Amino acid sequence: MKLQFSLQYLLLTVLIFLVEVLIATVLKDIFFVRAYLGDVIVVMLLYTFVKSFVSVNNQKLILGILVFSCLVEFAQYFNIAEKLGFRPGSLMYIVIGNSFSWIDILCYAAGCFILYLWVKYSESIQFKKLTKE
Repeated sequence: MKLQFSLQYLLLTVLIFLVEVLIATVLKDIFFVRAYLGDVIVVMLLYTFVKSFVSVNNQKLILGILVFSCLVEFAQYFNIAEKLGFRPGSLMYIVIGNSFSWIDILCYAAGCFILYLWVKYSESIQFKKLTKE
């Protein structure tokens, strides 16, 4: 792992963040989008954010993000946001979350699986370009 800035990943991070904000504000009444799609996309947001600043093995990063997401979800089971002193409705209370759900873990896993497929596809395209040259 080494520090390496990537404008491309940073711009992608900003775009995905804006989609998450859109889901949380404008599309919040569309149950499927708010309840599931946002959780699938948030792991992609974490991936692009890390890749904006660090060159790291993609598979290890995806696995790390899945583990991290599950740990945060399990922390919600123990009401960690309240125990840390965050008030309901505060930004950190919302970011950490306040209710455990197995469905959320499934959504994180689905997002990581999509990321894995995307990375593998991207690597195969790059490999094909290299072998043609």
